[in-house]
Amino acid sequence: MNDLQPRSAITRAVVLRCSLARLIANLYAQATPAVRGRLLSVLLRPVGPLALVAIAAGGFARLLPPTRWQGVQVRGEDTEHFNAQQVADLVHYVEQKSPELLWQLPQLVGDSRLWFGTVTGALLLLALQKLQAPRAPR
Repeated sequence: MNDLQPRSAITRAVVLRCSLARLIANLYAQATPAVRGRLLSVLLRPVGPLALVAIAAGGFARLLPPTRWQGVQVRGEDTEHFNAQQVADLVHYVEQKSPELLWQLPQLVGDSRLWFGTVTGALLLLALQKLQAPRAPR
């Protein structure tokens, strides 16, 4: 019985993380172009040029600047080129590289209508709170 508890906790964590990426991707799909741009700008902060080419089978490579690398600049029209699956792939990368960034997503992106005015936004807030909650020792 004790052996099942850790496995169950691990399974819940994996499901929650997969759900988190899917929720953010769905939120991206529902958002206006301006909010999509802010969301992408935040998610792309920890991404370097090599990762930009690797994530989502190179889907974000179009954002590489033609000159020296100084970070990604997302323009409004850029958001039309990315689908929800590509955003989910980006979230999976950010989860590994900078998970604390995901916890700050609601504050960094802003627009309370997105977070409280949609079911996806509300579910995402709950999932982020669940991930942030300190784990009680067993």
